[in-house]
Amino acid sequence: MYQQNNPTISKGVDWLIIWLYAALCIIGLICIFSVEYRSPDSVLQSFLGFKKNYSKQLFYFAACILIAIFILLTDSKLFTATANLSYLLGIVLILATFVFGKEIKGSKSWIPLGFMNLQAVELCKIFTALALSKYLSMQETDFRKRQSQLIAAAIAFAPAAFSILQGETGLALVYFAFLIPMYREGLPAFYLIFGAAMAVLLIVSLLFSTKSLLISFAVMAFLLIYFNRRLIKRNKNIFLSIVAVWIFCSAFVGVVVPFVFKHVLKGYQSDRIFSMVGVDNPYTDKTAVLTDTEEKEKKKEKDKQNYNVKQSIIAIGSGGFAGKGFMKGTQTQGDFVPEQHTDFIFTSVGENFGFWGSALLMLIYLGLLLRIVSIAERQRSTFSRVYAYSVAGIIFFHVAVNICVTIGLAPVIGITLPLMSYGGSSMLTFTILIFILVKLDADRQMVLR
Repeated sequence: MYQQNNPTISKGVDWLIIWLYAALCIIGLICIFSVEYRSPDSVLQSFLGFKKNYSKQLFYFAACILIAIFILLTDSKLFTATANLSYLLGIVLILATFVFGKEIKGSKSWIPLGFMNLQAVELCKIFTALALSKYLSMQETDFRKRQSQLIAAAIAFAPAAFSILQGETGLALVYFAFLIPMYREGLPAFYLIFGAAMAVLLIVSLLFSTKSLLISFAVMAFLLIYFNRRLIKRNKNIFLSIVAVWIFCSAFVGVVVPFVFKHVLKGYQSDRIFSMVGVDNPYTDKTAVLTDTEEKEKKKEKDKQNYNVKQSIIAIGSGGFAGKGFMKGTQTQGDFVPEQHTDFIFTSVGENFGFWGSALLMLIYLGLLLRIVSIAERQRSTFSRVYAYSVAGIIFFHVAVNICVTIGLAPVIGITLPLMSYGGSSMLTFTILIFILVKLDADRQMVLR
C-alpha cells in the first residue's frame, strides 16, 4: 500500500495548471473592471467596497484561493469516500431550489445566501463528476454492459433533468460533457453518432417545415427499399432497418421536436433559436387575436431578442486585429452590450485587445485543456482519469458554447466563460473542479476507488 508522505503543500502539484488558472482569473477580473469602471470612481475604494461586480469578483477570487489551499491540504481519499454522499447532497440542493429558490431572469435555480446567490445545478457538476468517477472505478462495474452504461447515464443526466424543470436549459446541456469521460472508458461510438444524427435532424427541422420533412423521409425510405429490393430478398433485416430509421426520423421531427419547443423550451428561447437560422417560430400561438398595441409590443420584443448578439458581434468586430486599447472600447464604455460582465465577457476581450488578444485567450484555454488531458492519461487510478476527463469536458463545453453565442453561432442559452465571467457560483465551481484534479494528480501514485 502506498503511504502518503507529503510534508509540503507544493509537493507533486502541477504548477502549470495553477498558473493557467490564475491567468484566466486575472484576465477575467481585468475584463469585468474594464466593463464597469468609470473614471470618477476611486479605483482602490471601488475595489474594496464590495459594491461593484469587479470588487465582488476580487473577493470571490480571494475566497477561492483559500478553498484551493484547503483542497490541496485534504487527503485525496476523502473525494472517493464522499463521492456518493456529495452527489446526493447536490441533488437535495437542486430540489431545495424548488422550495427556497430565487427566480432570476426566468430561472428559479438560485439559492440566496445573502452575500451571493448559489446556483445548485452549477455546483452539482462537481458532485456529478465525483460520483461518475466513483461508479466507473468500481471493480464490479463492467462498462461494456448496457446496464452499467444506463446507470452511468442516469448519474450524469439526472441533475440535467431537474435543471430543465427549473427553466435552466443552458446549464442542463453542459451535462452532455460527461459523455467524453464515458467515451474514454469504453462507451460505444454508436451513441455519439446517434447523438450527432439527432443534432442534424434538429437543425434540419429548424430550416424546413415538418410536413415537407415527413414527405421527404417517406420518399427516401421508399427509394432505398426499391433500389435495394434484391438485397432485401436475401436479408430482410435491411428492410427492417430502413423502416426503423424512417419511423424514428419521422417521430423525432413530427413529435419530439414540436413537444420540446412547445412544452420544454420557453417562448423566448424558441424564438431565439429560430431567429438564429432566420425563420419565424412555427410553434407560436397563431390563433390568438392580438390588438394593435399587443402586435407592436410583440414586434418590439422580437426586435430585441437578438440585440445582445448583434451588439456582441459589433463589439468584437470593432476591435479589429490589435484592439482599441484597454478601456477604450466604445461599445463597452457605452454599455451597449447587456450582460457583458457575465455571459458576454468575451466581447470585452475582443473589443479591448482585438484578434490577437482573443487568440491568446483561446491559446490559454487550449493549453489548460491539453494539460488536463495529459494529466488524465498519466493517472494510475481510473477514478482520477475519469474525473480529469470530466473536468476537461465541462471546461471545453463552456468555452465552446459561450464563444459561439457571443459571435452569433449559437442561440443565447446563458453559459458562462470559465473563470472569467462574473459570478461566485461559477468561479467557485471551476476552482473546486480544477484543484480537486490538481490534488488527485499530486497523489497519482495512489490507486483510488
